[in-house]
Amino acid sequence: MTADPVLPATGVSDGLEASRVTIRLDGTLIIDGVDCTVEPGTFSALLGPNGAGKSTLLSVLAAVEKADSGNIRFGGAELREMHRRQRARTVAFVEQEATTELALTVRDVVALGRTPYQSLWSDEGPDDAAIVTRAIELADMAPFASRNFVNLSGGERQRVLLAKALAQQPELLLLDEPTNHLDVSAQLSVLALLAELATTGVTVLAALHDLNLAAAYCDHVVVLRNGRVYAAGPTRSVLTQELVRDVYGVEASVLENPMTGRPVIAFSPLALG
Repeated sequence: MTADPVLPATGVSDGLEASRVTIRLDGTLIIDGVDCTVEPGTFSALLGPNGAGKSTLLSVLAAVEKADSGNIRFGGAELREMHRRQRARTVAFVEQEATTELALTVRDVVALGRTPYQSLWSDEGPDDAAIVTRAIELADMAPFASRNFVNLSGGERQRVLLAKALAQQPELLLLDEPTNHLDVSAQLSVLALLAELATTGVTVLAALHDLNLAAAYCDHVVVLRNGRVYAAGPTRSVLTQELVRDVYGVEASVLENPMTGRPVIAFSPLALG
């Protein structure tokens, strides 16, 4: 077991690779031949305006949905060909929303993240209990451990789902708008945690709508527009005034944050006429 029980024991030499991924929903082309790479042990952002295909692509990368064509590999292995249990030990996916009518406590929900490591009838072992407890602590939800999940706010639920994903000890962590419903302090806390996980070897890819949060925390970005990769690469070189104008339709100045040295983007609407 590692010094921190939540962290996976080993990393991988190859990251996430998507090749010519195409996705249609009800006959409509949503993702059009996407190629993208996320290097191992990095924190990357999946960016793009509403309707660009971010959530759909993440669902397919996580093997929740199946692509119409293309290949998705992680650590050199085809994700769809992995046994379900092995895939659940490798990849965790935090969706935007989750609902349940079951009367589960926060700890019960987070403990579900240990399912891939347990046999059908086994009880939670001491290692499982330690991992669940630590995951709840990392998500700043320890005071809520005995609370009913359905009674939590949207932001609190979001952090519980993050804790559940951490309890899976994934080597690849995919998140769809992980800062959704969170206040500013919680947003910064969650993104700092994701950046820290990346330094331990976890490969993290998060769909974000806030360009400044991506600029502040992410190593690399992949920008979608109309279901295609418009640009990808190091954050500082990709998030330019020209890209923001072309993809988001607003004027922008890319400045330097005087406290961190990271890029910060100032926006203004395009002039009419």
